[in-house]
Amino acid sequence: MNIPQETKTSLFKEFKEMTKAGLAISVVFSTIAGYFLAVLDWREVNVWTLLMLAVGGYCMVGASNVYNQIIERELDAKMKRTQNRPIAAGRVKPSVAFALAAVLTVVGVAILYVVSPKTAMFGAISIFLYTSIYTPLKTVTPLSVFVGAFPGAIPFMLGWVAATNNFGIEAGTLFLIQFFWQFPHFWAIGWFLFDDYKRGGFSMLPTGKRDKKTALQIILYTVWLIIISIFPATGLTGRLFLSPVSAVLVFLAGLWMLYAAIQLYRTRTEKAARSLMLVSVSYISLIQIIYILDKFLR
Repeated sequence: MNIPQETKTSLFKEFKEMTKAGLAISVVFSTIAGYFLAVLDWREVNVWTLLMLAVGGYCMVGASNVYNQIIERELDAKMKRTQNRPIAAGRVKPSVAFALAAVLTVVGVAILYVVSPKTAMFGAISIFLYTSIYTPLKTVTPLSVFVGAFPGAIPFMLGWVAATNNFGIEAGTLFLIQFFWQFPHFWAIGWFLFDDYKRGGFSMLPTGKRDKKTALQIILYTVWLIIISIFPATGLTGRLFLSPVSAVLVFLAGLWMLYAAIQLYRTRTEKAARSLMLVSVSYISLIQIIYILDKFLR
């Protein structure tokens, strides 16, 4: 059966949109970063394991995103940012999307199970929390962001668990770094998309308003993020260690993000919120790269 190239391109485009390819790839990057931090040296890196982590991780994140879009399809149709999504726009039937999500779930769990049972377990927990608790709570309470921070924080530590088949102080620290990062990142998004979220009935900001109290909480969580990000320099986090030079670099990156948060507090504008969001995305990738380079270059 020959499928026209145009149809193939269209199907691939719909797949990317439903699985949120950009987000999924960034999550996979965090997972792989965690893996590199866990191995003792370059000779321990298993390319096959990395490939399975990448594919399995993409499947798990993709499945969560597809389930999310099935559940929120009517709300997505009300918002400018999401109204053209494949399911919300009616280009893909919910039943077809559910079949895709189910296949991605089964394939993702199976691949991660081959890596290690604990890796598969945490991957499955991530899908459950994101789909069954976080997604329904988004229209009910701002606490949904707190709940969503748990599955959102799993990828960074998942790589460590995949490499060691162990969840200890090291994996816990990686989890906390990405956990505290979620709040300034998603509240910044909730701020500059406030009106669009309101059309969909979503309540994302901690006070429900774009006010100084919300901005202050963003600053406080950013401070906690900076503290936990440099904590490995104390030598109290097992094999996860950060040299003084790298700790300074991570701290400076944190100050950059804190400055963006303070600017939002001062101006309370959509522009400042969008700037903080972009800085936060750069920050999390930057410190992961610093951690990896510090491990292999010292």
